[in-house]
Amino acid sequence: MIRLENVHKSFGNNHVLRGLTLEVPKGTSMVIIGGSGTGKSVALKCVLGLVTPDSGQILVDGKDATKGDRDAFLARFGMLFQGGALFDSMSVWQNVAFRLLRGSLKRPAAEAREIAIEKLRRVGLKPEVADLFPAELSGGMQKRVGLARAIAAEPEIIFFDEPTTGLDPIMSGVINELIREIVVEMGATAMTITHDMTSVRAIADNVAMLHDGVIKWTGPVAEMDHSGDPYLDQFIHGRAEGPIEAVR
Repeated sequence: MIRLENVHKSFGNNHVLRGLTLEVPKGTSMVIIGGSGTGKSVALKCVLGLVTPDSGQILVDGKDATKGDRDAFLARFGMLFQGGALFDSMSVWQNVAFRLLRGSLKRPAAEAREIAIEKLRRVGLKPEVADLFPAELSGGMQKRVGLARAIAAEPEIIFFDEPTTGLDPIMSGVINELIREIVVEMGATAMTITHDMTSVRAIADNVAMLHDGVIKWTGPVAEMDHSGDPYLDQFIHGRAEGPIEAVR
């Protein structure tokens, strides 16, 4: 469903992606791991067209991601942002139905509200939450609202950016389970970026280790612990010593 071929991206003298090649099969969950500043978020932004690669090619469903109808292209995607990224001035249901209230996916307000309440129910939130505002919700509830928004338009592809950041271990487990269930139910293709190894084991079909702008290892999550790759091994076990230099 998604293929990045020898993608390079620099910001001035900061060479972030240095030949990133990665394939995400349709209907599977790919988790990209790696330290902070290794290019995980930039890779997602390149796929979405928010950042233009300096060179290389990105294909989505076999087609060049940089060409064609931009609105139709983005309508295929859902996104759960790292910090929730809810709009403070909008009610919960308006946040969830954001894409259904405008643009090519626009629905009547009453229908959009119904869909929003159903998606809130799917992530374990009661209908009465719909008329609250984000500031009235806990961090875990805000993350669930963000997840409901990500799936509201029934996307084919869902991106998850550090989905459990800032959550306690129990709520992190709840969010991981929801993500896994929803991706399987929808038959969606998922790409997640995280450094939380608990999330990796809970939601991944396949894992890719990104370091220094390239994929050092990729394969099924079941093979991760016995990969033999020194970069992956150091990262998943949190060792200070190894080929990845700790910033001191």
